[in-house]
Amino acid sequence: MTVATLREILDVARAGSFGVAGLVVLGWEDARAFAEAADETGLPIVLQAGPGARRHTPVAVLGAMFRHVAENARVPVACHIDHATTLDECLRGIEAGFTSVMIDGSSLPLAENIALTRRVVEAARASGVSVEGEVGYVGYAGGPASAFTAPDDAVRFAAETEVDALAVSVGNVHLQTEKTRGIDMAALGAIAAVTQVPLVLHGGSGIDPVTRRLLARQYRVAKFNIGTELRQAFGGALRQVLAEHPERFDRNEILSATIPGLRAAARDVITNLGPD
Repeated sequence: MTVATLREILDVARAGSFGVAGLVVLGWEDARAFAEAADETGLPIVLQAGPGARRHTPVAVLGAMFRHVAENARVPVACHIDHATTLDECLRGIEAGFTSVMIDGSSLPLAENIALTRRVVEAARASGVSVEGEVGYVGYAGGPASAFTAPDDAVRFAAETEVDALAVSVGNVHLQTEKTRGIDMAALGAIAAVTQVPLVLHGGSGIDPVTRRLLARQYRVAKFNIGTELRQAFGGALRQVLAEHPERFDRNEILSATIPGLRAAARDVITNLGPD
């Protein structure tokens, strides 16, 4: 059994000065492919259920699926709720068997964000569950703009909430389909210099692999959330199998054919972030 908390996995990553992939899962094929990729690399991963997955599939079903995959993996796997915005969402995730929750109060004033996050931490700790919070605001490609994380806010947030991981905004953007060099190294370095909590970058798909590796080793970024580039890999694999086999109509046969491509894409992400 290799179910792990986020705290356990990030402690290992920090000790080895490498990064862990937070891989966004939308369905069974994703979860299976990502766990197989992790087993091939021998490195831990975080399987993440974001708002989109939770709208499509009940949290109880996702929790059971994530736990099944983690329990059958050979490497540590954390089962993580991503971008919950209420205490109730986090509690439902904990009840469903998730070992980690991210409470996103980044759209709130700092004091309210801290208060909400602290309530989640207190509830999660009682169940042995890790908590990730966010200070500053990570924007979206073609959507709301980012608000960079102030180092002083990061210090206060980490101290008053006691989160296990802290997501920050330093030029990273959600749903970025192209790789950019938009990370503000000075801003990230200023946060890393005054905090001890493991740092997280959402919007990791928009950061080129060379930069991701550098950030893990020199700027204490312990987790990178990767979703868009894996969805692109899935879409490409699905289009290919449909084009090559127009006679196929069985959904299990069609979707299973996407797993090798997904596994390869995830393996590249995990290995790039991993230790030297």
